Amino acid sequence: MSGTDDLLVEPERLAAELESADPPTVLDIRWRLTGPPGRDDYAVGHLPGAVFVDLDTELCGAPGAAGRHPLPDPAALQAALRAAGVRAGHPVVVYDGGDGMAAARAWWTLRWAGHEPVRVLHGGYPAWTAAGLPVGADVPAPVPGDVRVRPGALPVLDAGEAARLAAAQGAVLIDVRAAPRYRGETEPIDPVAGHVPGAVNVPAPEYVTNGRFPAAEALRDRFATVGVAEGTAVGAYCGSGVTAAQAVLALHLAGRLDAALYVGSWSNWVADPERPVATGA
Repeated sequence: MSGTDDLLVEPERLAAELESADPPTVLDIRWRLTGPPGRDDYAVGHLPGAVFVDLDTELCGAPGAAGRHPLPDPAALQAALRAAGVRAGHPVVVYDGGDGMAAARAWWTLRWAGHEPVRVLHGGYPAWTAAGLPVGADVPAPVPGDVRVRPGALPVLDAGEAARLAAAQGAVLIDVRAAPRYRGETEPIDPVAGHVPGAVNVPAPEYVTNGRFPAAEALRDRFATVGVAEGTAVGAYCGSGVTAAQAVLALHLAGRLDAALYVGSWSNWVADPERPVATGA
């Protein structure tokens, strides 16, 4: 079971690490679903030495039938990570604007790509500034890294696998969108409202608050209420695989290192009109 220190880092500890002889590589992943671009925030101020990496264009593939935030092309991802200074086996810390979603998707993507030493700054940029730690606007010129992308280090679900997981005994597919979207009462982004038949709803605010997670025991207790137990196969989805990556991080914190991400999520599910859609509770 991974410990919290393997997954999250508090601002004060990261500040000390950045003063060391060989500090971690820090990536700024600030992002908003509907804009403006996170790069604008980065230009105003960021952690010392942090390099901006764009979630939409560098950590994900182009939107389409595979979803709004599909898996990236491995070669393109490797080039982007190397340009940001990511080195093979060298620690990386990712942070975002505070809700923890983009940072979690970056954490998941690096882990999926085979780069294990990566942590999320707990509470993101707001936690850093609230601690009175330094920020700057200088854009670093990182030494190119040598990371090698080896896809498949974390489990991924496609639509068929998600459907089978949702329907199987002893398995749980978690939909982490807001309850009205899950029930099909509203859908502000995708063309069809509802959820994958058999999926259970655990909205993100029930396991994370302002990008901060409760203790592992509290996470295990919350996920247990929808049937996640030892030996239970578990996966998560959302609208496009960003918030659900945060759910996978929460499940890792709870000790479920086998939790799978349906990367295409609802945006991929509804791309095929033949797939069934459930509504209601």
